[in-house]
Amino acid sequence: MRNLIKVAFLSSIITAAMVYVLLEWRPLRSELSRPPEVSWASSPSGATSPAGPAAAPLTDDERNNIEVYQKYSQGVVNITSTSVACCDFFLRPVPQSGMGSGAIIDAQGHIVTNFHVVQDAELLEVTLPNKTKHKARVVGTDPNNDLAVIQIDARTGLTPIPLGTSKGLQVGQKVLAIGNPFGLDRTMTTGIISALGRSIQAPNGRIIDDIIQTDASINHGNSGGPLLNNQGQIIGINTAIFSPNDTGNYGIGFAIPADTVRRIADELVRLGYVRHAYLSVDPRGLIPLADIRGLADALDVNTEGGLLVINVPPNGPLAEAGIREANRRVRVGNVVLPAGGDVILAIQGKNVNSFVELATEVDRYKPGERITVTVLRGNRKIDLQVTLQELPRQQR
Repeated sequence: MRNLIKVAFLSSIITAAMVYVLLEWRPLRSELSRPPEVSWASSPSGATSPAGPAAAPLTDDERNNIEVYQKYSQGVVNITSTSVACCDFFLRPVPQSGMGSGAIIDAQGHIVTNFHVVQDAELLEVTLPNKTKHKARVVGTDPNNDLAVIQIDARTGLTPIPLGTSKGLQVGQKVLAIGNPFGLDRTMTTGIISALGRSIQAPNGRIIDDIIQTDASINHGNSGGPLLNNQGQIIGINTAIFSPNDTGNYGIGFAIPADTVRRIADELVRLGYVRHAYLSVDPRGLIPLADIRGLADALDVNTEGGLLVINVPPNGPLAEAGIREANRRVRVGNVVLPAGGDVILAIQGKNVNSFVELATEVDRYKPGERITVTVLRGNRKIDLQVTLQELPRQQR
């Protein structure tokens, strides 16, 4: 009986508490259901507006930035590459992933990016601005210019960005960079062209000339993204930054010029590879005189620059042009050096002092074109006309 009384007493207390809580919450729920009250202030014209400072009007430059971003940021994609490295503790392959950017260049799903973004990738995935993901295939690559073209099969979501020209660019001109730095998709930064005609080294060691330098902020993940002018045209493809010890952005970024991009991308889409010219000579057939500085007298040449020709491959451009290879050997102390060959001094008037410089200059021209090669023969300069051949595909 006592237990029943206790239970009845506790039940009455709980019931009273619940009623109290419900009554207390009604006003709060009622307040939440009301639209918030807004305080209005009169403007000088007599109209009313929300209290607080009015939004500042946009400048012409801001409107231009917004217009370019809204119109062409949809053409910038995020590229994720997956490669396989060896190995973990149990000697199992370890997948590694990287990220970069790309620019859609046509309605067929072709995307231009950097070679180093897709290099050694076992799997490529492209994320469009509408968040759809697509597997991509490599159409072709050009390591010499750090460029590649990939393609996706997407029926919607493709917004090509017009490819402009890098001719006539000027230092001080405004540029906009759009990319995916650190995976933050479609980030835009602005700046100016801070220098033109720079040279940087491609991943394979070749020199890329006519590079655009910009102070627009470019970071990891921006590689392969477009550098745009104020019309929204691609004037370059962002490829590298100057960052000592990989410590971050120093306001010095580099972009491959649009005219190079157009030439390379056109051949990659059309042929799947780039037709490179060559002289049919490799580094083993040349000695940079700068590497044996001080021995010029022993070789009987009056220059310490240029490339001494040791071997001329038969039936190649150099042989057909009559360039002579070494025909004797000279002992200098304990070293035996080839001598008697021509010394290549310049290509089309541009001095060359290493095989990389020679290959870079030749790469400016197309197979079948004739170029002037200046050589030193018997301490006399001679200009020879050389018809360039196409680099065999197995040597690319």
